[in-house]
Amino acid sequence: MSCNNRALSIGNKVVVTLVFLLCLVHSSKSLRSLFACDPENGLTRTLRFCQGNIPVHTRVQDLIGQLTLQEKIRLLVNNAAAVPRLGIGGYEWWSEALHGVSDVGPGAKFGGAFPGATSFPQVITTAASFNQSLWEEIGRVVSDEARAMYNGGVAGLTYWSPNVNILRDPRWGRSQETPGEDPVVAGKYAASYVRGLQGDGAGNRLKVAACCKHYTAYDLDNWNGVDRFHFNAKVTQQDLEDTYNVPFRACVYEGNVASVMCSYNQVNGKPTCADENLLKNTIRGQWQLNGYIVSDCDSVDVFFNQQHYTATPEEAAAASIKAGLDLDCGPFLAIFTEGAVKKGLLTENDINLALTNTMTVQMRLGMFDGNLGPYANLGPRDVCTPTHQHLALEAAHQGIVLLKNDGRSLPLSPRRHRTVAVVGPNSDVTETMIGNYAGKACAYTTPLQGISRYARTLHQAGCSSVACAGNQGFGAAEMAAREADATVLMMGLDQSIEAETRDRTGLLLPGYQQDLVTRVAQASRGPVILVLMSGGPIDVSFAKNNPRVTAIIWAGYPGQAGGAAIADIIFGATNPGGKLPMTWYPQDYVAKVPMTIMAMRASGDYPGRTYRFYKGPVVFPFGFGLSYTTFTHSLAQNPLAQLSVSPYKLNSAIFNSSSNSIKVSHANCEMFPKMPIHVEVSNTGERDGTHTVFVFAEPPKTGIEGMDVNKQLIAFEKVHVTAGAKRTVQVDVDACKHLGVVDEYGKRRIPMGEHKLHIGDLKHTILVQPQL
Repeated sequence: MSCNNRALSIGNKVVVTLVFLLCLVHSSKSLRSLFACDPENGLTRTLRFCQGNIPVHTRVQDLIGQLTLQEKIRLLVNNAAAVPRLGIGGYEWWSEALHGVSDVGPGAKFGGAFPGATSFPQVITTAASFNQSLWEEIGRVVSDEARAMYNGGVAGLTYWSPNVNILRDPRWGRSQETPGEDPVVAGKYAASYVRGLQGDGAGNRLKVAACCKHYTAYDLDNWNGVDRFHFNAKVTQQDLEDTYNVPFRACVYEGNVASVMCSYNQVNGKPTCADENLLKNTIRGQWQLNGYIVSDCDSVDVFFNQQHYTATPEEAAAASIKAGLDLDCGPFLAIFTEGAVKKGLLTENDINLALTNTMTVQMRLGMFDGNLGPYANLGPRDVCTPTHQHLALEAAHQGIVLLKNDGRSLPLSPRRHRTVAVVGPNSDVTETMIGNYAGKACAYTTPLQGISRYARTLHQAGCSSVACAGNQGFGAAEMAAREADATVLMMGLDQSIEAETRDRTGLLLPGYQQDLVTRVAQASRGPVILVLMSGGPIDVSFAKNNPRVTAIIWAGYPGQAGGAAIADIIFGATNPGGKLPMTWYPQDYVAKVPMTIMAMRASGDYPGRTYRFYKGPVVFPFGFGLSYTTFTHSLAQNPLAQLSVSPYKLNSAIFNSSSNSIKVSHANCEMFPKMPIHVEVSNTGERDGTHTVFVFAEPPKTGIEGMDVNKQLIAFEKVHVTAGAKRTVQVDVDACKHLGVVDEYGKRRIPMGEHKLHIGDLKHTILVQPQL
C-alpha cells in the first residue's frame, strides 16, 4: 500500500499527519533535492550529460565543455559551487566514515530522522580480528547507512576513509585509526574495507566513493616541537617500496579505490600534494588509479604559507594541479587558480583533466542519474538496524585481545563471582570507546553496564580521568576490591592522551594509573583483570610481571557495544581470538628512536622499527593473543621444498652475484609454480574458538646491508574450529609476491638460498636456487 493510500484510509486527522510524516521520513525522494539531471526539469532533461545511456566519459566531456573557466575553478574545492544554469547543485565532498558514518567532516550531519549511525570499533581494534570478510562486511554496512543518509539529504557520497598509514612509531596519536604496523595487513584491510564501501563495482558503478589516506610516509602529528605541517620525512626508496607505499598500492590495485589523499608532510623535500612523481607518475601512472586525488585539508595552503615551497600562491596552485591533484580540501584553488591561468602557469586543459577525474566519480556514483539506482530506497529504517548493531558487537568480540591469563583465571563464573568490583577511569565511559573520527553512536553499552549483566557490581572510578592526576579515590577503590569476588580494572588512554595533533611522549600509563592498578590488585581478594583501552601500545610490564594481576585484556577502542563485548569475554560467553596488530615495546625503546627518523631498518645504535626489523625486547609481540582453548598446527601434506629458477623461467634473466638474487621484474613470474601450503589447525582444548593462522617468510641472510629482514608476514587466515576438531587452511606461496625482499634502490629481488616459512611453532624450508 502506498503512503498516500494508507493515510487516506485512516480517519483520524492526527494519525493522518503522523503517517504522512513517517512516509516523508522513509521516502528518500522527498528529503533530498536532486543533485543534477532532474527529469521533471525541462531545462536539464535534454542536456547530453544527463543521458544515462551515453558512456560516462562522453557525458563528462560534454558537461566540462559547457562550463565557463570561473565555474570550473569553483568545482576544484571540497565545497563545490552550484551551477544553476545547468541544473547542478552545490556539493560537499568531505565526509568521513573511518568506522561508521561520522560528522567530523561538513558533509554529514546527525539529527532529525538520522540521530546517529552504527559506530564500529576503532580500526586498530577491528584490525586485530585479522578477519578480511569482517572488514568488508563492516564497509558494506557503513555504506548502506551512508547511502541512506545521502537519500535523506544529510550526507554526501564521497568518504575520505580509510586511513591506511603504517603504525611506524608507537607514540603516534593516530595509531588508533590505522590497521597496524604490517604493510601486508594494512593493504588487505584497505582493499577489504574499500570493497565493502564501494560495492561490487558492476558496470564501473560506485555505491559510495572511498579514499585511502594519507599518502605517503605520514605518521607524525606533533612531537617534540615538530608538527605535520612542517615535517620533511626523509625516506629511502627501499622503505617507500616495501613499507610506506604498500597499503596505498593495494588500495588501488586490489580495492580499486575511487580516491587517494595526499598528506601534509613533505617527502624528501617536496610536499606530497605537489610531487608529480608521487601523484601523477605513481598513483595515476604506475598504479592506474580509477578516480581522483584530493589534498588533506588545506594542504596546498600549508605548503605555500607554512613550508614556503613556492614564491607565490598562483605558483602553489599550479604546482599542485600539474602534479596531479584534482581536488583541494580547502579554498586555496578556488582563490588562486584563475590567477595561475592568467599568468600562464596553468592551462584550462590542466583544469579540465582534474575535473574529468572528479566528475567521472560523481557520474559513477549516479549523481547525474536523477533518483534512479539500486540504493534510492534506503532511508532512516536502514540505519542503526539490529543487524548492524549486532555486527558492531561481533566486531568488538573478534578484535579484543587476551594478553595474560595466569592460572586460567578467566573466564569468570557468574555463579562463583557474584560480586565484581569495577574500577578505573574507563569503567563507565561512552565516547571513549569509539575513538576519533566517529559519529553519533546508535546507543552505548559501557563496561560497567556490560559487567552488570553478569554480576552485582561495586563501582569506583579511582581516578576522575585517564590523566589520573591524584590518588584521592584509591582508598574507596581498594575497599571495593576487598569486598568483591573479582576485580576488573578499566584503565588506559583516551583522546586527551592520543589523538590527531597529539602524539605521546612515552608508553607508560598516564599519571597514577599504575599505582592504582598495583594497589587495587594487592587489596583484591579474588582474580584481578586489567582491561586496557588504547589505540597505541602501552608498556604494562609491571602488570605482566605482577602475579596479583591475573589477566590482561586489550580492548583497543571497542565501539558502541564495547562494554558488552568486554563483559562477554570476561565471563566466557565469547572466546577471545584477537591478535595484536602491532608490537608492544618497553618504555626505554622510545628513548632510542626519535619520531622524526623514518628508517625502518636497524643500523648501529638505532634499533629499527616493527617486528620485521626490530630485534630487541618487547612487552608483547606482533600477532600475540591468547584463547580460552588451545590450538596446534601441522602440515597436512608435504609441501614443495625446492624451487629452481632456470633460464627458461626468466625473461631477460639477470642474476646479481653480489647479492645472490634475481630481480622480480626480470622474472617470468607467471611460469613459477605456486607452492601450496596446507596447514591443519587442531583445537585441542575444551571450547570452540577462532584462530588466526599466520604465515611468515624469513629470507636467507644476504650479508648485504639493508637487505636482511627478521621475517615478514605473507598470508593470514582466520578460522573457527570447534573443540576437538580440525580445519585445514591452504596458503599458496608465490615466489615473486612472497619471497622477495627490496634492495636499496627500491627494487624487489628474490634471494637465492633457504627461505624459512614460520607457521606458529612450525618451520618449513624452501630452497630457491638458480639454474644458470
